[in-house]
Amino acid sequence: MTIVKLAGAVVAVVVLLFAAVLAVGIPPGIMTSAIGARVERDTGFRIEFGGATRIALWPAFRLTLNDVTLERHGGTEAAERVELATTRVEMPLANLWSGSLAITELALERPAIYLPLRRERATKAAAPAGGTASGDQTTTMPRIDRVTVTDGAVIFANRRDKVEDRIEAINLAATVGNRQMTLTGGARSGERTFKLDLRAALPDDASARRAATVDLAFEAPGLVAGGLTAKADVRVAGAAVRINGLSGTLDGKPFTGWASVDLADKPLVKLDLDIQEIALGKPAPAANAPAVAPQPAAEWNNAPFDLRGLNYVDAEVRVSAARLASGDFRIAPLALGATLDRGVLTARIENSGLYDGLANGTLTLDASGPAPRFDAQGDLAGVRALPLLSGLADFDRLDGKLQATFAVQSSGDSARAVMANLAGTASLDFRDGAIRGINVAQMIRSLTGRTLNGWQADEVQATDLSQLSASFRIAQGRAETADLMLAGPLVRMTGAGTVDLGGKALALRVEPRLVMTLEGQGGKTDPVGLGVPVMIAGPWAAPRIYPDVAGILDNPAAAYGRLRELGQGLFGISPDNGTGENSGDNNSLGETLGGMIRQGLGARPRPDAAPTQSDPPGRTDGGSPVDGILKQLFGR
Repeated sequence: MTIVKLAGAVVAVVVLLFAAVLAVGIPPGIMTSAIGARVERDTGFRIEFGGATRIALWPAFRLTLNDVTLERHGGTEAAERVELATTRVEMPLANLWSGSLAITELALERPAIYLPLRRERATKAAAPAGGTASGDQTTTMPRIDRVTVTDGAVIFANRRDKVEDRIEAINLAATVGNRQMTLTGGARSGERTFKLDLRAALPDDASARRAATVDLAFEAPGLVAGGLTAKADVRVAGAAVRINGLSGTLDGKPFTGWASVDLADKPLVKLDLDIQEIALGKPAPAANAPAVAPQPAAEWNNAPFDLRGLNYVDAEVRVSAARLASGDFRIAPLALGATLDRGVLTARIENSGLYDGLANGTLTLDASGPAPRFDAQGDLAGVRALPLLSGLADFDRLDGKLQATFAVQSSGDSARAVMANLAGTASLDFRDGAIRGINVAQMIRSLTGRTLNGWQADEVQATDLSQLSASFRIAQGRAETADLMLAGPLVRMTGAGTVDLGGKALALRVEPRLVMTLEGQGGKTDPVGLGVPVMIAGPWAAPRIYPDVAGILDNPAAAYGRLRELGQGLFGISPDNGTGENSGDNNSLGETLGGMIRQGLGARPRPDAAPTQSDPPGRTDGGSPVDGILKQLFGR
């Protein structure tokens, strides 16, 4: 039994009760058993009277019932129950003498409707015992000019799952006349409030069940920012509602489509929607909004999310949209197909536009068990990395064209649990982009003399890259790679290690090398000297970066001294400043390499920065930094 059917049953019960009172006489308390038998026979609901019943005859006939309870059991499911604090029926006194059941007002004060939530759909809806209480009841319904509901509530519950949800503060007023119906009102669910305005043009012959033309306006601040307006032809046949010719606006954006709802048992919703734009979550900040300073990466949110509601409705949905926006995240266009059956949601996007590229993928969410389970797989082709990573994870340091494939699984009832349980595989490949706000050349040169804390971010600089790729095997939230590779002008970097997705931490060991070419990926990879491996460890927002030399963190001065004694430095070049037998040549070569790294990696200095002494020596007009290196290496 659903809320629509049960509301119809309430009206039918009240009318039958009213008719029974007229039939058995006054006062009705003497004949409550006869009234109860009549109501149960015609509706299947057992009725109990817990309060006084009053009747007034002037100036109009008025019947007032207090503390009335209607209940019907549905097999093994919890009972459907309606509690009516006060029920008032009014009609002209003349209609009482004529026997006409034309009610001028039906008022329900503090009604509470209890609806069981069902996990399974019955193969065939069973007919109510003793009659029907839906819109197909055989009893002739009287004309009702006005219905009001004051401070009502609807409680959805599943006792076995310990699930309960409420819609409260329901206040409605409906009027019917001249084949026109209007309904206005509001309600509250948790902290959200809703407002509804519905107008319908009823068909001439209701028994023919022809479609009614319905205009709807719905407001839900915080859920639908710009509200919902819709117009459709609605046909009700028993517990089935057919909605055709659907059109309107959602958050100010137009849409068209159709829908149907089967309310005979566990609700089954079918929807096909074509909409211009879907906006979810908070809108992106305005272009002239003040910039917000970046904050350190916080831990994943540990607040539990409850997805058990997916078990109590089945659905088949197709949505196409010119654009979907969620905060800074964008998909344009979107083609989405989804099914929801027995608590398992399967959603797929096909050839959807994602930041100048294409996205295909499938997400399966199983909410039927104690903890939700997630399974996602898909691929991205030619997607701009910067807006994607910025929109998804507030990460705005990496730009380029992204190719990616992934197949991951996880479980958990919070973001932290999901990330900590993540498992699967992923492959990422960034091409022709840049690392924004980080001067890799300067970081590498700084490592020859000291350890670094954090990424040494500088918003006016960037480092060009030709390729950055890695493949990962993920288990228990830890992504391991053995083929991390970065290629840029004059530099190569390979590495391996672990990215702790649950803890937002890095543990990588990389080996930077210089190469004698300005080409990026596919260029020569002959190194100029073997470099010292570099460790990147700690929180991924601000890790510690240092050469992989024993004891460097315990006694940095001694460790860097050993590097100088070995004549190595980070790239096989002594970093001493004027000491040693060949210090002059080594210093000159080191400065030349530093200048090459800054230029080759695309480090962009501030516009007002003056030239430094680290510009490549030995370079003449028309020459290149590579020429200077060769002359110094071979004494020419």
